[in-house]
Amino acid sequence: MLSWLAANITTILIGMVLLVVVVAIVVSLIKNMRKDKSSCGCDCASCPFSGTCHQKR
Repeated sequence: MLSWLAANITTILIGMVLLVVVVAIVVSLIKNMRKDKSSCGCDCASCPFSGTCHQKR
């Protein structure tokens, strides 16, 4: 078990770093969604969701 761990430590570390980055992105997206922020460029004329994204709640 320890020899396998020693042989794959770089792969495990890179995987953990990528997992942390993905989790941070998801948390950031959820926080922005709860604050009613989006990545909308506000060019509603060319947006297929123009009827739904700027509705008042």
